[in-house]
Amino acid sequence: MILLFIILFATTVKAQNDSINKKSDSINAAIVQDFNKKLSLIEAQRISDSLKKVALETELKSLKTTDNLKKAALQKQLQALSKQDSIRIAEKKQQIDSLRKTVKGHPVAGFFNDTLFTIYNKLGSFSAKDRANAISERIRTIADELAFNTKSIKIVESETTLDIVKGEHIIMSVSENDAIWNKTSKTALAQKYKIIISDAIIKYKQETSLSTLAKEIGLAFLVLLIIYFLIKYIKKLFFWLETKIRKEENHRIKGIKIRNFTLFDAHQQVNALLNVNTFLKWLFIALIVYIALPILFGIFPWTEDFAGTLFGYILNPLKKIALGFWNYLPNLITILVIIFVFRYALKGIRFLKNEIQKGNLEIPGFYADWANPTYQIIRIIVLAFMLVVIFPYLPGSQSEVFKGVSVFLGFLFTFGSAGSLSNLIAGLILTYMRLFKIGDRVKIGEVTGDVIEKSLLVTRIRTIKNEIISIPNSTVMNSHTINYSSDAPEKGLIIHSTVTIGYDVPWKKMHEVLIEAATRTELILPEPKPFVLQTSLDDFYVSYEINAYVKEANKQAVIYSNLHQNIQDVCNENGIEIMSPHYRAARDGSQTTIPENYLDKDYKAPPFHLKINKED
Repeated sequence: MILLFIILFATTVKAQNDSINKKSDSINAAIVQDFNKKLSLIEAQRISDSLKKVALETELKSLKTTDNLKKAALQKQLQALSKQDSIRIAEKKQQIDSLRKTVKGHPVAGFFNDTLFTIYNKLGSFSAKDRANAISERIRTIADELAFNTKSIKIVESETTLDIVKGEHIIMSVSENDAIWNKTSKTALAQKYKIIISDAIIKYKQETSLSTLAKEIGLAFLVLLIIYFLIKYIKKLFFWLETKIRKEENHRIKGIKIRNFTLFDAHQQVNALLNVNTFLKWLFIALIVYIALPILFGIFPWTEDFAGTLFGYILNPLKKIALGFWNYLPNLITILVIIFVFRYALKGIRFLKNEIQKGNLEIPGFYADWANPTYQIIRIIVLAFMLVVIFPYLPGSQSEVFKGVSVFLGFLFTFGSAGSLSNLIAGLILTYMRLFKIGDRVKIGEVTGDVIEKSLLVTRIRTIKNEIISIPNSTVMNSHTINYSSDAPEKGLIIHSTVTIGYDVPWKKMHEVLIEAATRTELILPEPKPFVLQTSLDDFYVSYEINAYVKEANKQAVIYSNLHQNIQDVCNENGIEIMSPHYRAARDGSQTTIPENYLDKDYKAPPFHLKINKED
């Protein structure tokens, strides 16, 4: 399986390299074509100047020693040609330097897909690619010879190039353009190429000898054997861990609880640990195989370059990450300093907030219950400002993707939070209006109850029936609000109830009865004293309103219930019948409406009285 993987991997890498080379060739062809046109003009000028120079030198040699004037003129022409040649070389260097970053050279391949050197320019009718391929083939042909001696490779000077030859066969020619591309002289470059070619052939013969191949095959089998035993014992280790985990269920492994919440019971925790154990097992096996493959590739010279490629898949991203982190380190330090400064600024603001809440610091016109919401507003503003300051230092903050995401999030926030923003603003206004606080008994619209929560979005009320009602703050702002508790502790809350009694009961007595009922009621204050108001004189009855002061605004329901009970009791004790709103007065022969326990023991319903007038 490993050998099959090696073959597939090598085929894939080769296919990828071929596709990359084709793309680079098409790009280079377009760039180099324009360069070759300019270079051909310069080369034509060089050939013309060379011919002139040869003719002038021949004429100079043929002159007599006494013809000094003619010699001086010819030497002057030769100097002009030399100067022009220097200008031509400088112009050629300038052209080549402008192409170094864009033109990609063609490698002269060695014997194991390694690169010996690179060809950048054409020579004669051969393009750079054709030259590189031809040189590679000639080197391989020489390496196939049984007897090879490095002294057989020589450098021979031709008309415009230096040729590297073996016997009568030219391996390659080094031109002036080659020297300029490599920033050296023709002689130095030819000598360098000669050494590279000789060393490559010698290395190839050494690495492909039978003894070397036998050692490499033996070493490969040894590596495979080590991999086999490593994988075998890793499997045994993780099988032992799996058995150990299963045995510890309900012993050491009892599940995970967070307070009263069971995150994992024992069985679920065992399954989770077994999954982690399986994942780690295959991770280690994959890691061993991944490390072993480059070692196997590195043993054989034909696959040696695959080792670097395979390691590069991991090392190159790690290098990029490390380099990116190192380059980002100054910005990271800047961000940490900004966070540090803003953190302690918020601590200072929080200290002032706590002091105002405790009453240690008083600001005229600023109430203590404003401290926390004001702090939250300032905190949001400070954090928003901190993000604005940090934003330019974030990685990728200037990228188009980052900007697009920011705009999209802003769009969602704007159109998705229109209702929430109205509630938020209403919540802030309610906070600073101080309409009510937590624990107050209020009436908002038709809802009556105690305030249990005030947030920036909703106000929650608990009714006397223990119903929790959430009212959006925008609704609170648009409704009338009654606060029963705001002045109750200091001035007292006046509770009131109306009783309608017929005109046959004296109003003074009725006042006494109602005040007596109020004083008997628990939680009603004796001072200020309860009082009675006659609110109307209707056709059949008088409306009496009893008013009394209480401080427990949250217990109104109980107080009203007790007050009504006492009104009934005191009225019955004083023989006052509550017969509102209408009662027909036909008392003779009718039982009173007062309960029996309030009547005398010998009470009897009065008989009917009939009066008959006899007329004569």
